[in-house]
Amino acid sequence: MTVFNPYLPLNEYVPDGEPHLFEGRVYIYGSHDKAGGTGYCEDHYVAWSAPENDLSDWQYEGVIYRRNQDPMNADDSLQLYAPDVVCGADGRYYLYYTFNNCKAIGVAVADKPNGPFEFYGHVKFPDGTVWEKPTPFDPAVLNDDGKFYIYSGFTPSGEKKDIFPPEIKCDEWSVVAGLAEDMVTTLEMPHNLIPSEEQAGGTSFEGHGFFEASSIRKFDGRYYFVYSSHKSHELCYAISDYPDRDFVFGGTLVSNADVGLNGNETHVAPAGNNHGGLLRANGEYYIFYHRQTHGTEYSRQGCAEKLAMRKDGGFDQVEVTSCGLNNGPLPASGAYPAAIACTIQCPKYPNAIAYDNPVMSETTMVTEQKNQVFVANISDGTVLGYKYFAFLGADMLIVEMKGLYDGAILVATDPKGENVIGEADLHIQSEDFGCELIPLADVSGTQALYFLFEGKGMLDMRSFAFLNM
Repeated sequence: MTVFNPYLPLNEYVPDGEPHLFEGRVYIYGSHDKAGGTGYCEDHYVAWSAPENDLSDWQYEGVIYRRNQDPMNADDSLQLYAPDVVCGADGRYYLYYTFNNCKAIGVAVADKPNGPFEFYGHVKFPDGTVWEKPTPFDPAVLNDDGKFYIYSGFTPSGEKKDIFPPEIKCDEWSVVAGLAEDMVTTLEMPHNLIPSEEQAGGTSFEGHGFFEASSIRKFDGRYYFVYSSHKSHELCYAISDYPDRDFVFGGTLVSNADVGLNGNETHVAPAGNNHGGLLRANGEYYIFYHRQTHGTEYSRQGCAEKLAMRKDGGFDQVEVTSCGLNNGPLPASGAYPAAIACTIQCPKYPNAIAYDNPVMSETTMVTEQKNQVFVANISDGTVLGYKYFAFLGADMLIVEMKGLYDGAILVATDPKGENVIGEADLHIQSEDFGCELIPLADVSGTQALYFLFEGKGMLDMRSFAFLNM
């Protein structure tokens, strides 16, 4: 079965995805945004899962935990932020989360990894007081062969500090503490782990200081701590021989705009916040992350890329692609949604979503309207890119578009349009999607596919299909 990015259905919005292998299946636990949402994480937690040996076969597990199950949110006024799940010493599954008021780390428990979860308590210190400081945020939990650790942290630097309300304290380090087998009591007070950018000077983390999005894994006796740096769009990692100290910066795993990839400084897609985790399944490594849609920070979708572990145990930054978990390029046959674009560039508008004004309503973007998902606001200079396809002899593209537009479309294997493989004039005046035919030159092998637009007006694009005429 073919799978692409985003790996869940196009009308699903599960960012902050933590992938965990439980009982032979990979489960995704994350926040839950809404299409066209007006704030972060506006919906209840849901879960999805797939067999370890087939990451194309995702199954909806339903709602696993509702916001108002926690007595702290009995009036259902708060949003559930990024969670994590761990299997406890008793074989049950424990869900850790915070609300947007950052007052505590909640814990829920279930007998099975797909829930349903029931409220269990709030994480507390050895003296019984609830963990309120350092700021409870993006908890991550590790079962280290029967010893448990909990991680947290929120350390905005520079101008980001001014965006958040004063009641949310900005810390200077991520923190960690041992966790008792009751799964709700720490063994000691939290201590510093990874420095913020303001504290990272002279350390290996300088230039990639901790911001948020703690995630922890153990592979072959070494500990991998994944986090979002102060740059926000990138997920970085640190390595240690210990779960609670001596971490050293390892590098960037992925940027949702490919910034930093092979020295690239240009955003290839809307850059926004990022959160995810590492997965080892069937001996292969993957990084899960999310992308932005709807021109905002509030409708994010999960994506994933395959990683290659180096001999030294590290990873190199991987590019964002459309093929994602497909274990290779997508076949250049049949139809694909335009919304799986991994490159979305619009020269008229900035391609980075700002925290202080996280809505860009005019930019080219993936959006959902009337149960249809498509790329909207295509204009002169827009570039849409898809990586990668295995070309099998297709000699025609059918592209579904609508709008008011007079110009041309180029199809190329590079984003600058230097290797054009097809082109067509566009004269579109329709509120409904219609088909445009684009003859293709003879192309073989694995190639990227780019659509470059020149002209006047505005277009929406829903799909494209490869044909052998």
